[in-house]
Amino acid sequence: MNRRPVRPAIRPASRPATRLAALTAAAAMAAVPLTGCSSDKPEPVRFDDPKASASGSTGAAQRAKADGSRMPTGPRADFTTESTLEDGTKIGVTTLRGKKSGFTGKVWVWAPKQYFDPKYARSGFPVLIALPGGPGYPNNYWMGTDLKLESSIAKWSRQGKSLPFVVVMPVLNPDDKFYYDGSDIPGQPRMGTWMTEDVPDFVKANFRTFDSRDGWAFMGSSSGGFVGLKSVLKRPDRFRTVIASGPDTVPDSPLWRGHEAERLANDPGRLARRLTARGGPEVDIAFQVGTAESGQANLRAFMKEYGKGPVKTRLNVIQGGGHNARSYVPAMADGPIQWISEHMKGPVPSA
Repeated sequence: MNRRPVRPAIRPASRPATRLAALTAAAAMAAVPLTGCSSDKPEPVRFDDPKASASGSTGAAQRAKADGSRMPTGPRADFTTESTLEDGTKIGVTTLRGKKSGFTGKVWVWAPKQYFDPKYARSGFPVLIALPGGPGYPNNYWMGTDLKLESSIAKWSRQGKSLPFVVVMPVLNPDDKFYYDGSDIPGQPRMGTWMTEDVPDFVKANFRTFDSRDGWAFMGSSSGGFVGLKSVLKRPDRFRTVIASGPDTVPDSPLWRGHEAERLANDPGRLARRLTARGGPEVDIAFQVGTAESGQANLRAFMKEYGKGPVKTRLNVIQGGGHNARSYVPAMADGPIQWISEHMKGPVPSA
């Protein structure tokens, strides 16, 4: 499977060198403001509501430590409001200067209503790193309220189908010219380090999270699904689960040319085989694919070959679904979001 933009209509697969026109179109679409504040001056938004950040009793702090909750370490980032949901929660945006990768890019974040409830003031929350298809630059299209990712998670958490995830949406690539496969390709921006180290470190600095990998997951579409899949398999010490919708299953950036050993070190199949050989830890991979897109046979073959031992897989086939985010979000309610939630830690209220 070759990399395809996820928001435009599905088109035949093509070699990386011929995809630039489609990438440019996808980037232009992603750059259009989707929803949000109409003010010319960005409004600040804080994710440390005084009620939620109160220190609480010694007993509450001890319980938080016992269940693996991790309080924000700082320094706090300055967020401005990107969008406001109907329930009043906000999607904030900031610029992250990655200390380990050296890459600087935007990150959008949304926290559910439960995050600001005083009864969860000393509890960690699970984190879902959401990655787009297409170039994923300069915007991550999950930050728009039109796709209803955040509002759906809010609804599903009320219905008991999902944990109340903190959703983190970093830029996927450093430009709109190439796919970087969420990897440290020699001579290129270190997007693997950005995604699996700088972004989580940033989240830990600003939000109540969990020490355990059971509090960390990815989701993504198309190329973003590949990066989430690869990241979980490469760093199972840090991440437990992924929802990968219409993903590629091989690293195919043209920038790997001349770096075959490094490319193979980022191949999901090889990573899965290695994880199985060493006996874990367990990872949970929820694939999604629509019947109106190609790729189902490839995913079934991947599951048959590599879904063994600690590599747990499942496939959600979306009837009539295409290679697009609007198909993938509603379908997550049909099993994937609940499945990964069952394998992850959720917030614990104070006694």
